[in-house]
Amino acid sequence: MILKGAEINRYLARPDPTRPALLIYGQDAMRVALKRAEAVAALTGPNADEEMRLTRIAGSELRKDQTLLRDAIKEVGFFPGQRVVLVEDAPDATAPAVEAAINDWSHGDAAIVVTAGGLTKSSALRKLFQTHKTAVTAPIYDDPPGQDEIAAWLSAAGLREVPQAAMRDLVTLSRALDPGDFRQMVEKIGLYKHGDSTPLEPAEIALLAPSTVEAEVDDLIDIVAEGRTGDFGPLMRRIEAQGILPVTICIAALRHFRALHAASADPGGAQAGLSRLRPPVFGPRRDRMARQVQAWGMRNLEDALHHLLETDLQLRSATRAPQMPLIERALIRLAMMPRGSR
Repeated sequence: MILKGAEINRYLARPDPTRPALLIYGQDAMRVALKRAEAVAALTGPNADEEMRLTRIAGSELRKDQTLLRDAIKEVGFFPGQRVVLVEDAPDATAPAVEAAINDWSHGDAAIVVTAGGLTKSSALRKLFQTHKTAVTAPIYDDPPGQDEIAAWLSAAGLREVPQAAMRDLVTLSRALDPGDFRQMVEKIGLYKHGDSTPLEPAEIALLAPSTVEAEVDDLIDIVAEGRTGDFGPLMRRIEAQGILPVTICIAALRHFRALHAASADPGGAQAGLSRLRPPVFGPRRDRMARQVQAWGMRNLEDALHHLLETDLQLRSATRAPQMPLIERALIRLAMMPRGSR
């Protein structure tokens, strides 16, 4: 039995314990590990490790001793409940041992869960599961999680209802983060909202999302982009005292103004353009940057990028000019540039 599309997530959330074996495979080891953990937890329920209802066998060990799996599924546990034998990182050479265990499996034996990396169409392990009448194959692709899957994770974390605006930002964020990092963030949201009956807000997602640059450097670039010259000096002195390198500030400014420029050129508008960036911009941060895009205009943003690139080249050259005054002068010049489309 080969699972396809939405069937994969539905089945792994509630695997059938009457089927002898499940193969989970894919190129992305983190995605496979997350799905494996979900399937095993659904089969065994809580406390499986403590109650010795979960047996782990490394694929390399099974290749050396092909009786390990068949013996493990027949063992009788001391505690009631579903037992699982997990074969992790199974190479193709384990196919004969897995086949022997499946053929010898009967109701009451432990369910077999096998994980593997990317398997080709000619893989013996893949052929075994795909052609078997009762075993299940779950290929895990590198697609980011969809809205239904994210909603299920949020529900498991204690959030039953999520407003559409917050869900939209979570879907956007899931495309930028590694699967493990995104799953950890969902769990963090659950802890943050524990006991809080108010809806999840985009601002809270932005607060909990991993930061890509130092917060104070981010604030400094916003001051520059918004022309708030009166706020520039005190924050610049604080950043300088922290020892942040001038080239780091310049890179952050280039990244920010490139994002503004890309958003200004997006046919769907600034909001859509910022959502399509990698990493994407979302929540209140997206609204703020969209206002900056509108204030600057395409031509002014091109001039700003040209000026920042020149400054970056100077900072990386063999010039003896003090570097902090170089970047400070460049940012002040940007903060004082006229705004508006031209």
